[in-house]
Amino acid sequence: MRARNGGPDGVLLLDKPEGLTSTRALARAKRALGSLKAGHTGTLDPFATGLLPLVFGESTKFSRFLIDARKGYEATLRLGEETITGDTEADVTVRKPVDVDIARIDAVLARFLGPQDQVPPMHSAVRIDGQRLYDLARAGQEVERAARRIEILSLERVGFDGRDLQVRVACSKGTYVRKLAQDVGAALGCGAHLVRLRRTTVGDLRLADAVTFETLEGMGTAQAAGLLLPTDVLVAGLPRLDADATEATRFLHGRIVTRLPGHPGEDVAVYSPEGRFLGVGREAPGGVAPLRLMATNAARVP
Repeated sequence: MRARNGGPDGVLLLDKPEGLTSTRALARAKRALGSLKAGHTGTLDPFATGLLPLVFGESTKFSRFLIDARKGYEATLRLGEETITGDTEADVTVRKPVDVDIARIDAVLARFLGPQDQVPPMHSAVRIDGQRLYDLARAGQEVERAARRIEILSLERVGFDGRDLQVRVACSKGTYVRKLAQDVGAALGCGAHLVRLRRTTVGDLRLADAVTFETLEGMGTAQAAGLLLPTDVLVAGLPRLDADATEATRFLHGRIVTRLPGHPGEDVAVYSPEGRFLGVGREAPGGVAPLRLMATNAARVP
């Protein structure tokens, strides 16, 4: 779909390669699609690969709904070696013997399941007093960081060869898998760091449906725009309100839809009678109040 500014509307599922920041990946995708208005729904470290949903045009208004989604990863931990970054971006500084068996590994992994507090690593984009932690770390400084509440939904061993431990992780937003790797290594008594991290899911979106740059940049802009998913994939996890014609018109003009769908205080995805995504509202006293609206053709309901 083309936005009113001539750029595309929609969501691109990109398979980000290693060695590229999310910002640079977005810039390349914007060129491929001929777009000026774009954003991402949460970053991946340069070291990491895999699913990076990018939003274009009107979809940028709704990116936060995917930022809050659960994430899935495949990760490889190298036991017996530690780096200051928790991954391969820094040299190994500590080496220890590895003396663990499968039973010990599985028992330790099970301890990390559920809600917990995680201290962000120094080499992260978290801001403290206006400064990124990774800038402070590069300057040789370490500062106190407040722990953040996260949840590890699943953590399972996929393989172990005596040195490298492959795991599959499902977790809440804000989880640093490389910090998890460091913590698992510490619990095993031998240390660990990530040598591979690949994101496989974001909410209900899957890496299997993503496109590589080789494919994307081999297309023309019109053909590349055809790969975009509709904006409402970003709100698939929200309750849905199917408005009638009168309600849809009220909603698009910024007025409360006087119906209570039964989700007090929650955000609600609102659709026209024909199934067109209109935007997101929030249940308030008296009905659903508009929160974010699709601007394209907003003056009318088809």
